[in-house]
Amino acid sequence: MRFEGTSGYVASDDLKVAVNAAINLERPLLVKGEPGTGKTVLALEIAKALGAPLIEWHVKSTTKALQGLYEYDAVSRLRDSQLGDARVQDIRNYIKRGKLWDAFVSDERPVLLIDEIDKADIEFPNDLLQELDRMEFFVYETGETIKARRRPIVVITSNNEKELPDAFLRRCFFHYIRFPDKETMERIVGVHFPSLKKSLLREAMEVFFEVREVPGLKKKPSTSELLDWLKLLLAEDIPAEALHSKDRKTIIPPLHGALLKNEQDVHLFERLVFMTRAKA
Repeated sequence: MRFEGTSGYVASDDLKVAVNAAINLERPLLVKGEPGTGKTVLALEIAKALGAPLIEWHVKSTTKALQGLYEYDAVSRLRDSQLGDARVQDIRNYIKRGKLWDAFVSDERPVLLIDEIDKADIEFPNDLLQELDRMEFFVYETGETIKARRRPIVVITSNNEKELPDAFLRRCFFHYIRFPDKETMERIVGVHFPSLKKSLLREAMEVFFEVREVPGLKKKPSTSELLDWLKLLLAEDIPAEALHSKDRKTIIPPLHGALLKNEQDVHLFERLVFMTRAKA
């Protein structure tokens, strides 16, 4: 099984090497990078390229590691026992399988996405060490051990909101997705907008990368925001000339709300444009 990218996802050579290394080592692939650089979509594209089922576990701040294994609904069982429901005789009726359980018993080797692992409590990664290492876990309520039929391809994403434990990092193959350069970004845009006029693409790319280089931005626009902006430019039929200026720093890009996502950055950008105009 080798990942060579897909027609809908532009993967760098380094990323392809990382994915295939993780598959060969049978270790989780830990992917970091700026938000919007395609970390989550990577798992979908790996599954698509390999013809494998995708199992997604999107982590929240309240997510516990045990939820990835299973959850026992004791409250429902108590209620049913009070109502005389015959289901209470089999405790398995009150055990809900988690995403790891689904991945372990999948008929085909799946791709398991553990998305934004850094959102959870700091102990969350450590609580998964044994399960990801041994590919098995014990269900205390039924006394059974769930073992993986085949080791899933595990993709774990992180936005670097908090440091991950060293013991967890040692068990992963790590890759940082660098922000695309202009050439790579043009290839990404070409996948999503194959008929985009070159003049509009050229001007939009110049504006986008200049906005990213504005010092002091709280949140730099990402790849996904560039694609949203281009979609709006096309929908509103904005011509390339509307983005062009002898000094691009003296104009505010049309529909800039797709690129700048908080009021501090909008105000900062507007002040810089105003100051540049005043000096001109």
